[in-house]
Amino acid sequence: MLNEKGGSAKTTLVASIGAYLALRRGRRVLGVDMDPQGQLGKVLGVDARRTPRSSIELLLDTLLGDAAHAPPAGLPLVATRIPRFDVIVASKELGLAPAFEREDADPTGRLRRKLDVASEIQRYDYVLVDAPPSFGTLTLNVLRAVDEVVIPVPLTFLALDGCAELARTIDTVRSRYAHAALRVTMVVPTFHRRTRMAEEVLEALRARFPKELAQTVVGYHVKIDEAQSRGLSIFEYAPRDRGARVLAALAQELEARAPLSGAAR
Repeated sequence: MLNEKGGSAKTTLVASIGAYLALRRGRRVLGVDMDPQGQLGKVLGVDARRTPRSSIELLLDTLLGDAAHAPPAGLPLVATRIPRFDVIVASKELGLAPAFEREDADPTGRLRRKLDVASEIQRYDYVLVDAPPSFGTLTLNVLRAVDEVVIPVPLTFLALDGCAELARTIDTVRSRYAHAALRVTMVVPTFHRRTRMAEEVLEALRARFPKELAQTVVGYHVKIDEAQSRGLSIFEYAPRDRGARVLAALAQELEARAPLSGAAR
């Protein structure tokens, strides 16, 4: 999930879609938090403060040639309360990763290099990455590591402008880094309200992304916030709530657009 603007529901969608795929579809899912705010683990009931390993290892251990000082081998996986759904949590330390750019000739390729050689990735049907809400080294690492991008877009004017900028960024990464496989799989309208502005933005998204725009529109659902405050998915907390039905429909739509073919990123 990627949007350079904060408050777009990236983390909610990663957690909820991952939970649905694991709980209702029996898929093996890995959620990777690449946002230094570290919210993904929190909304899934994982206490990152008690987790000794985190996603910064995905960027730094390729720089450490001395085995005596290298992080433990393998991915820093943490099991959630949901069977078949694991996460790699993030912490504020992740924000320090750009400071090491000078030590690497290709700093924005670290995440891809790490995941490409991680044998554990093959366990998972889907790998969902929660990207940071800003543009920089971390975001470029994510874009180079994934093949498919889901863009959640709050139905506001500024978010619409940011979505257009992000689409241009993706085009640049595709050409500059010879990453021809990179594509926008789905654009998800979020925080829908019955206002003229929301409808205008939705129509603009339909015009700009006629094939990519999700049929499912996500609104405001209090039960989703309540579930996350308790470290639960909406499917555990309030499975009959409208919010659960909306997120289930969105997960089904994403699964249809990104069918299984090994680990999907």
